[in-house]
Amino acid sequence: MTNNEILQIIAGFVGSLGFGILFNIRGKRLIFAAVGGLISWGLFVVFNKAFSNEVICYFLVAAIVSLYAEISARFLKTPTTTFITTSLIPLIPGSSLYYTMNSAFIGGFETFVQKAIVTLQLAAALALGVILSAAFAKIFFKKAPIITKTEE
Repeated sequence: MTNNEILQIIAGFVGSLGFGILFNIRGKRLIFAAVGGLISWGLFVVFNKAFSNEVICYFLVAAIVSLYAEISARFLKTPTTTFITTSLIPLIPGSSLYYTMNSAFIGGFETFVQKAIVTLQLAAALALGVILSAAFAKIFFKKAPIITKTEE
């Protein structure tokens, strides 16, 4: 791993920490939320080397980080969205959205459509990763019903 990649991962931690403070998260929850940002960008760096398709990277990272958020939420007895929102902050396709809007105003229509499709694919990959993990967590963490003896 290069120094630049390590710096990016630290920036993911700091960015998530800042949004955690902005969202008024305190104590251990703030640390868990910031670590989620570190994990999300760290996984993205690793997966981006392993896969040539950025959409697949976004999907895998969103799924794994959402599972982290589900586990953290149960451990700290906090709503899952507390960790999902802050942990996925580094993955928001801001540059892609910027270039999409930039090409809408000064570029050609073809460039705008190409960039818009990429942006929508990245956003859909994030959403599908979160949805898949939430469904998996709901099935996995579902409590078994209490069985009681009935009178015969």
